[in-house]
Amino acid sequence: MFIVILGWILIGLVVGGLGRLIVPGPQRIGLILTVLIGIAGAVAGGAATRALEGPGHGGISFVISLVIAAVLVALISAPSRFTRSRSRR
Repeated sequence: MFIVILGWILIGLVVGGLGRLIVPGPQRIGLILTVLIGIAGAVAGGAATRALEGPGHGGISFVISLVIAAVLVALISAPSRFTRSRSRR
């Protein structure tokens, strides 16, 4: 069980890190959030690939995981539309 969890963390680190490199500009997220985004991207990408293509498509699954992780990084690190950028008068 510990090996499986460690494997997901390592895959999440790789997928999250690469997803972070795909998104241009600085991101306001730390290492732990990057790993969590990577794990979410890897799980979602693996599930989507398995549902569409069936098991045994590791390369396609990895690419879809990267795309999902990059989208999550962009959404989470984007400045909020609801914060006020101007001061009140």
